[in-house]
Parts: sequence; C-alpha cells; structure tokens
Amino acid sequence: MAPGRVPFSKVLIANRGEIALRVIWACKELGIQTVAVYSEADSDSLHVKFADEEVCIGPPRSADSYLNFSAILSAAEITQADAIHPGYGFLAENAEFAEACASCGITFIGPDPEIIRQLGDKAGARRLAERAGVAVLPGSDGVIDSETELKRAADRIGYPVMLKAAFGGGGRGMRIVRAPAELQDAYGAAQAEAGAAFGAADLYLEKYLDAPRHLEIQILCDRHGHHLSLGERECSIQRRHQKLIEESPSAVLTPELRQQISAAALALAQAVGYNNAGTVEFLLEPDGRFYFMETNTRIQVEHPVTEMRTGIDLVKAQIRVAAGEPLWMGQGEIGFRGHAIECRINAENPATLTPSPGQITAFNIPKGMGVRVDTAAHEAALISPYYDSLIAKVIVLGQDRTEAIARMRRCLEMTVVQGIETTIPLHLRILADPDFIAGKLSTRFLDRFFQPVARAPISA
Repeated sequence: MAPGRVPFSKVLIANRGEIALRVIWACKELGIQTVAVYSEADSDSLHVKFADEEVCIGPPRSADSYLNFSAILSAAEITQADAIHPGYGFLAENAEFAEACASCGITFIGPDPEIIRQLGDKAGARRLAERAGVAVLPGSDGVIDSETELKRAADRIGYPVMLKAAFGGGGRGMRIVRAPAELQDAYGAAQAEAGAAFGAADLYLEKYLDAPRHLEIQILCDRHGHHLSLGERECSIQRRHQKLIEESPSAVLTPELRQQISAAALALAQAVGYNNAGTVEFLLEPDGRFYFMETNTRIQVEHPVTEMRTGIDLVKAQIRVAAGEPLWMGQGEIGFRGHAIECRINAENPATLTPSPGQITAFNIPKGMGVRVDTAAHEAALISPYYDSLIAKVIVLGQDRTEAIARMRRCLEMTVVQGIETTIPLHLRILADPDFIAGKLSTRFLDRFFQPVARAPISA
C-alpha cells in the first residue's frame, strides 16, 4: 500500500454488522477516527463498541435508521466526519445519498453519483456495455412500459426469458418466464416485488440462460485514469439469486478466457470513467461465451476472497482512491496466490433458508493457517429479525482448490454456534458434493438440494 496518511480525519460508517467492523479495521490501521451509527436494535453491537464515536440514528426499522439520509448526514455533521463509507446494502448504491454527501461537503467513499446512477439503472447499463463492445444477452431495448410491449419483446427474444428489476438487486423483482401463459402473472408479481423492495417498479427483459456459471470481476480504479482487474470470483452457488459460496479462481477459466472477461470488465469501467472499487458481473455458458449481467458500484460481501489471493486491502484502497490518491501499482504488479473460498454463514434453517433470529448462546469459529473470519457475532449476541441474516463470513486460502475445500470443511465441522439455526449443515453438504468437488457448477447447482417452494405474494 502506498505510504503516507490519508487526508481524512474521521470516517462515519453508514452501515452495521460485519461490514461496519471491516471498515473500522481499515480506518484504525490508517490512523483515521471512526463514527458508528446505529439503530436502537443495535445499541450493544460490536461496531458501536469499537468505533471512536457513536450516534443513534433511530428506531430498528431500516427506513427509520440506516436508510434515513437526514439522520446519517446530521450524525456526520455533529461529529465533524469528513467522509462516509456506506459499506454494502442500505445506501451503498444510492446516487441521491452520494449527492447529498457532496452537498454537505462530505466525501462519499465510492464512485461518483453519476456513475452510480448510470450503472444502477440496469437496463441503461446494458446499453452502456453494448457501446463499450461488451457482449450482452438478447433483451428489451429498455424498461418495459406495457404488457403489449412485454409480449412483443418476449416473442422476439424467445422463451425462456427473465423479468428483472431495473433498479436494485439481491434477487428481488426477478421472475423466470418459460411460456407465454406465464407472462402476465410474472409481470405483475415482479412489479409488485420491485416496487416494495426498491420504490420503483420498472422492469426490463432478458433472455434466460438455464444453467450458466456466474462470474464477477473485481475492479479497482482511481481518478487518474488507472483501471485494474483483480481477477474473478465464481459466484454460481446461489439460492434464489442470493450467493452462498464464492471462490477464486474459477475452476473452468483458461488464461485466455480470464483475460477476455477481465478486458471486457475494464472496457466498461473505462467507458464510464469508473472510480473506486466495484464488480462487473457476467454469465458464462459451457461453450465459453460470456455476457454482461450488471455492475455493483460498491464493496461486495465476498471481497475477502480477492483480498486473500492478492494481499490487497480493498477497503483501504477505497478510502485512498476517494481521497484522490492514484493507484500504487500497475496491472502487471498484481500477484495472485492459491485458491480462496468464502462461505456466508446465515442465521437460517439449513433446509428451508427461513430466518432464525434469536440470541446466540455459544459461538466459536476455529481459525488456524489460511483461515479468516469476518463477523460481528459473539456469544450472547442477539440476531435481530430486522436486518439481513448474515452472521459470519468464513474465508480460507489453500495452495489449491482441493486444500481450500478441505480447510473450509475442517473449519465448519469444528464451528460451534448455539441458540440459533445456521446454514453450516448446508455448506458442509455442498462442500462434500461430488459435483462441487469436481468444479461442475452452475446457478442451478442447488436446485436438487431443495424442494420447490411457492413464493408468497408481495404486497406493494
């Protein structure tokens, strides 16, 4: 990392849980004071304990606390924070919040608001990718405005198709449509879900690939025209579009294909003048064809996978880039080592993935060589029903994929979490699966692990 102090005296972290702690780690190592904001439900959380200052910003509901612009900006002003790190989720990809920070003279640690806006509009991002020469799936020309337009677009693209929310992510506002008779109901359901989740019911349409691999390229860019690819992460193990296990490198990428996908990600980054950390996500078919999916203009939950392989602290890099510093290395100076895997441990029933909030009564995740644990959980911690169910990320690094799998299995088999249910039994099933061990992955991998579950209707 480049020497010298970062010109921020104090950073407010507009988030909670393990990512808030992760930002605090980076700031402490950089000599930067930190401010934790918290809801009434999080008053005893570790990010509150370890920050230099703390401010309560409202009741438990996210809309009244972690999504409350005025409360967060007021906290920054009264504590004289000169920068805000949004973490992931909540306001991390909210262009209006980034603009509000700028209007208050506070640095938003992330890309410029206009970049967030351009790439956050997923239908618009498709057009940007096409103009940058990046392959995209056949799809609608933009947001679908009517059922008539929807039917015409679906007939032109060919079934199966996928309806996707133009704003937001996390698998919400998405529906697979395999036949014309399903189109109308799927359209209404996806609109309702997108509207409830993101405050915007806009949808677009894409060709649906039945069993692709999901890959993402970690990019890191500064304000001086430098753009780096930090390699890929394989994110194909997912349930209802929520990632469960991520790893790097992908078991199927040849050096040539890796270079092509990285070049595509950097072409898009350069086309929009991207700055800060982000990921460009792709779908990969068995024949090696790949297609742009979306861009995440923030730090990712799975960023430790890349950090383990490269030794680059991505959160410190975000802070330095936001402060205007140039990147301290070129593409050829990045070194990659071994194989990294991350398991997201959620407070959920391992058979149904329904949330399991409650109080943890015993908690221990063994570490050892090549093991990293990012968590804000501890014995006696209360897992709240108000927020995401993630309680820990276990990341391992092995000399190769075989060692990484063995190391992860050893770690999870010896983990103790009592008082709540967790997804650890599911992770152990996956890690022991012959297809997983052989690297035969796709976004449909987990289908045979679960019985089909009917979706509950989403109220607007």
